[in-house]
Amino acid sequence: MKPSPLAVLLMSLFVCTPVSAESAAIAPTPTPIPEDYAEPGRPIDLPGRRLNLRCFGRGPQVVVLEAGGNADSTTWYRVVPLLQDAARVCAYDRAGYGFSNEGPMPRDLAADVADLHQVVRAAAGRAPVVLVGHSLGSNIVRRYAQTHPQRVAGLVLLDPPEQGAEPAMPAQWRQQDAAMSARRDALLTACESAAQAGRLDTPEPATQSCLRAPPPWMGEAVAEAVRSSKLKPGYWRSLRSELESNRSLFAAPVPADESYGAIPLRMLVADAAYAGVPEEARAVLQQARTQTHQRILAASSASRRVDLPGSSHEVPLDRPQAVADAVRELLRAQDPPASKPPASKPKVR
Repeated sequence: MKPSPLAVLLMSLFVCTPVSAESAAIAPTPTPIPEDYAEPGRPIDLPGRRLNLRCFGRGPQVVVLEAGGNADSTTWYRVVPLLQDAARVCAYDRAGYGFSNEGPMPRDLAADVADLHQVVRAAAGRAPVVLVGHSLGSNIVRRYAQTHPQRVAGLVLLDPPEQGAEPAMPAQWRQQDAAMSARRDALLTACESAAQAGRLDTPEPATQSCLRAPPPWMGEAVAEAVRSSKLKPGYWRSLRSELESNRSLFAAPVPADESYGAIPLRMLVADAAYAGVPEEARAVLQQARTQTHQRILAASSASRRVDLPGSSHEVPLDRPQAVADAVRELLRAQDPPASKPPASKPKVR
């Protein structure tokens, strides 16, 4: 029996690129990333550390982009140019990733939401923002919308992962996942130890899997910046903590009473192939995916689903125009109605 999609994802997360091997095989090679991403953007100063923020464009409306697991602001390089003429568009590196310093542990949903609040304040002041979340980022922006609804003008969720599948999976499947997670944790520990000792740049046999070659769309300067961030032990501590948190986060289903009130929501859903997964496991995963998406959509009184045939899970790379279209729709809904000239008074004769 092949490992589950969850196990494959867990083992492929700590690479030089946010794109998994499976997704890279599906998606066409996108345009190259600008070399500006090889340098940090604007720092957000927090106690004892900094978060790296990149903002593009101008306008009274603000869009904040939240990347998926083990990904940073480079994820959004194809989306930003499609939106920066309509709003101020901001992406950031979560704590421990990219140019952002390591943050307090654990790196769980509460920590991510607290940092996102600082990002929203830095990007938009007191104004509400449209939040875009990909994969794990969809969980972060959903929780933010529940805890800070007055700061959220709209939500765009990109292929939210299924939740609640694990308890219903076949016993042999769960055993394989447990074994894969143990192997992953051992590798993460070895990667962190090598980074702490300054040996990760010249890996030994036990740590050769820590880093991979960059994707073809990432030029030399950006690839070197990404690699440099992953040579730091704080990156590996952050990744391990994030993955540990994800175990419980995705094992539990979306609560039936989750609510975002009247916040407008658009959910972009990629094809769910589950290629190579046996039928008994595929049925469980598909049922969990269906329930996850239905409950998220039901949590907003102004939600709509948009299917993306032919897209892999890496929606920001595969379908940036679809992301931009969904965001623009929510931005237009915020526009105040065009002011009409005052009616002229009839002349008194």
